[in-house]
Amino acid sequence: MSILVGKKAPMFTTKAVVDGDKIVEDFSLEQYIGEKHVVFFFYPADFTFVCPTEIIAFQNKIAEFEKRNVAVVGCSVDSEFSHWKWLQIEQSDGGIKGVKYPLVADASNSIAENYGVLAGEYDYNENGEIIFKGQPAAYRGLFLIDKEGVVRHQVVNDMPLGRSVDETLRMVDALQFHERHGEVCPADWHEGEKAIIETQDSIASYLSN
Repeated sequence: MSILVGKKAPMFTTKAVVDGDKIVEDFSLEQYIGEKHVVFFFYPADFTFVCPTEIIAFQNKIAEFEKRNVAVVGCSVDSEFSHWKWLQIEQSDGGIKGVKYPLVADASNSIAENYGVLAGEYDYNENGEIIFKGQPAAYRGLFLIDKEGVVRHQVVNDMPLGRSVDETLRMVDALQFHERHGEVCPADWHEGEKAIIETQDSIASYLSN
């Protein structure tokens, strides 16, 4: 798995479904550079079980991300048509209708591969033919990208393990606080709590309280 923290996020142009029902041909994260922070997350597949709980949980908190000027973007190795179909199905019937943030189509697996979350790899068989070993789906990777296009936080879960949207918001708050004030955020820091100025004295003072 690649460690992308501190590096430029891999860019791409691909198809996506936006606003819950519109297929666009040339979606790219580059549109957010200089404008917004981005939470870019991968999920294994459409029409599954854990994935809709995460996708809908992000939608339920989308106002919290928007007030922080953060774009939320989801991605799986499914086609744009699969995304669109799932978005038309009521949540009570196993669908994700009502989700409005973009869902990116990565049918070639290239985006997941570039982000280091593809659950498998391409190889050659004894005849020299390209084959895929493993599962052609994405682990539950999440990347917090700043306005300069640099990855500042990443977390990757195995497929059975759902993520915490509240923890994602906490990391957004920590990054934006650091960007505004230059102070660093200790363990379990939340907005409004004391942070640390990076000197030995300030760290010792914080730990003694």
